[in-house]
Amino acid sequence: MPRIAGAAGAVGLVLALLASAPAAGAAAAGPPAEAALSLTDPRIVAHFDFKAGETPENIALEPDGSADLTFAFARQVVRVDRHGGRWVLATLPAVTDPKTPLVGAAVVSGIVRTHDGTLYVAFNTGTALTGVYRITPDGEVGKFADLPPNGFANGLALDEHRGLLYGADSVLGTVWRISLDDEHPVATTWAAGAALEPATFIGANGIKVRHHAVWVSNYDRGTLLRIPVEEDGAAGVIRTHATGLTGIDDFAFAGHGKTVLAALNDTDSELALVRPDGTHTVVLTGKDGLSGPTSVAVRHHRVYVPSAAFLTGIDPNLLVADVERNTGEQHGEPGKHEART
Repeated sequence: MPRIAGAAGAVGLVLALLASAPAAGAAAAGPPAEAALSLTDPRIVAHFDFKAGETPENIALEPDGSADLTFAFARQVVRVDRHGGRWVLATLPAVTDPKTPLVGAAVVSGIVRTHDGTLYVAFNTGTALTGVYRITPDGEVGKFADLPPNGFANGLALDEHRGLLYGADSVLGTVWRISLDDEHPVATTWAAGAALEPATFIGANGIKVRHHAVWVSNYDRGTLLRIPVEEDGAAGVIRTHATGLTGIDDFAFAGHGKTVLAALNDTDSELALVRPDGTHTVVLTGKDGLSGPTSVAVRHHRVYVPSAAFLTGIDPNLLVADVERNTGEQHGEPGKHEART
């Protein structure tokens, strides 16, 4: 979690939701064909008001290409269409005296969408209001499951096939698991350990489910982790997939394999392409419009990157770019932004 610049409820610290941005059009080099892609035509489709708490922390996509965003400090979930039009879907409850770890203010963070249009969001308050909230397609908002008030649920991930929801806790260094099918759902510890814990500030941050595994980023440690899901549903041994991802917030898979686009929410404001072998290249930067990127979403041939501007307070926005894939393998020397891990 970064420090907040200026306003946003006089909060001294910001969320650990950061993403890296590489140079526009920079091709991702590397042997794996699935990593041979480039981003073109980056453009900002919507600008937001930092002073009003319109800091887009996380993203879920609608079938029509609209983006559902959590505005962290406005406590809102907002839909932005492909032309930049927007409207508020829900506002989370007001909290009289929030005691949220890390930030002090009530914060809405991760978001996922099920196939029927139901949204689940993480809400952190440091009080009994802390938990995962459900927003139905007709706009009803209610708490779905409690979470520990002394933690900070950051990213959420959905395994709809198994009917499970996972949450990354940045303070407690824990991956929570919640059944979507239980009448009275309870968050249980699915994975924990030093690899998920913060080193100084923020630990487990972004989270996704892919290929019988749960993937988690650790902001403080700059790592991308892979946790296998065993046959009985238990967590396997936590493995480090990539390192050197300074300021990694949330991330998304760019295709059907292990290629990842990761938001690096650090002073450089970058989006990184992480290859299946763990090496990475910067593909978008602040020059393309990024301003403290916090998350990433990919749909077909388009990538969406929300920027919350937590570090600068300047121009929180939603940027989109087109994805071009090369079916052949690409070889060559590592670019200047590339890091071997």
